[in-house]
Amino acid sequence: MKRIITVLVIGCCVLALTALPAAASGKAAAKPSPDATIAMLKAGNARFVEGKATHPHANAARLHQAGTENQGNHAYATVITCSDSRVPVEIVFDAGVMDIFVIRVAGNVCDVDERGSIEYGLAHVNTPVLVVLGHTQCGAVTAVTQAVLGHGHPLEANIPPLVDNIEPAVRAAMAAHPDVKGKAIIPAAIEQNVWQGIDDLFMHSAATREIVKSGKAKVVGAIYDVGTGKVKWLPESNVAEILKKVEANPKCAKEAMAGGH
Repeated sequence: MKRIITVLVIGCCVLALTALPAAASGKAAAKPSPDATIAMLKAGNARFVEGKATHPHANAARLHQAGTENQGNHAYATVITCSDSRVPVEIVFDAGVMDIFVIRVAGNVCDVDERGSIEYGLAHVNTPVLVVLGHTQCGAVTAVTQAVLGHGHPLEANIPPLVDNIEPAVRAAMAAHPDVKGKAIIPAAIEQNVWQGIDDLFMHSAATREIVKSGKAKVVGAIYDVGTGKVKWLPESNVAEILKKVEANPKCAKEAMAGGH
């Protein structure tokens, strides 16, 4: 069986990104529709919350598949979420090996590395859904909120450029809720940070916009409650509004494909 090898050349170093067996037919298996996929995620979370998780695709047979088949024939969702240990994605959605293409980063921000990973999940792993998943008690959003409020503390050198995408979300939450003072704004900022991530993604990823507009995939926002296990799904209409706003912005990325490769 032939293998598909993708490499990234950096200077004189060659880094293997993937080395996955190609499907025998060379074609990706049929995936559920975006709406059906969202229903699967909701059902999985309901099982988890109710204590009725089935722990699918967690046996030796699935591991054999993982070692011999392409994840693009199996994974049904891409999820970008926070690195927080309280947000175990596959457990939250009662999923297993090769079910979810997961991207984790503090504050679930959509910066360049995360956007590239999302593009890979949608365009190459062929997932019909991207979930931008925030969570309650997010430390990254809390830290940025405290800094905006004037109560920040010293941070290690690489943290400020990591979380700077969150500041616009905090300020937008404050502007939308001028009556909410101090730390009480944090829950609103956490939700606004999901919308900010989707805005950043659409602004800088023409490929994602094209996939969404074609109907091949949906982008949805959600908030995970670390204390109850429940996922709160945010209005899909907001995503459509963000996409429309970005498309009208002359500064949004126009080229879906990288040049010179």
